[in-house]
Amino acid sequence: MKINVTSVMVAEHQLILRMIALVEHNTEQMEQGRFRDWQFFLDAIDFIRNYADRFHHAKEEDVLFVELIKNGMPEKNSPIEAMHMEHDQGRAFIRGLEVAAQKAMDGETGQLRVISANARGYASLLRGHIDKEDNILYPLAERVLPETVRTGMLAAYQQAETKTPELEAKYRQLVERYERQTDA
Repeated sequence: MKINVTSVMVAEHQLILRMIALVEHNTEQMEQGRFRDWQFFLDAIDFIRNYADRFHHAKEEDVLFVELIKNGMPEKNSPIEAMHMEHDQGRAFIRGLEVAAQKAMDGETGQLRVISANARGYASLLRGHIDKEDNILYPLAERVLPETVRTGMLAAYQQAETKTPELEAKYRQLVERYERQTDA
């Protein structure tokens, strides 16, 4: 039986989707005039940059995608190029969200539309992106990657995780705290 090299990323997607659900909920509440906690958006940006981008995407971009290319998947005009492009699009939404949320936090009016557009754009992009990875790219990777590279990939994932000890626990607690506030 082959070692599964994508299940760890599917599991990480679940925490990312929980944060996306919070972003969607709080954006809707903001649009209805019932939410003005700008710090939430800044915390969501921190989560996205550090957990989703640096922690999770590092495994994809620096380990999984590299092994797929080494094992025959083209780098250009391929699912890998599409995933890189979507990662970059997500980063652009987050930059826009950060600027608007910081302005709102500093008391500048007129930021609701910008926050909403960037938050909704990111959430929509990421939901589709995760669906493609979980249901197309990762199953493909499990079919094509040889057993000989799998142990090394898991070791590389572990090495990436040791660079940021306690990061996953920190962001899981952040998501849980905001989920409790939403449920209250």
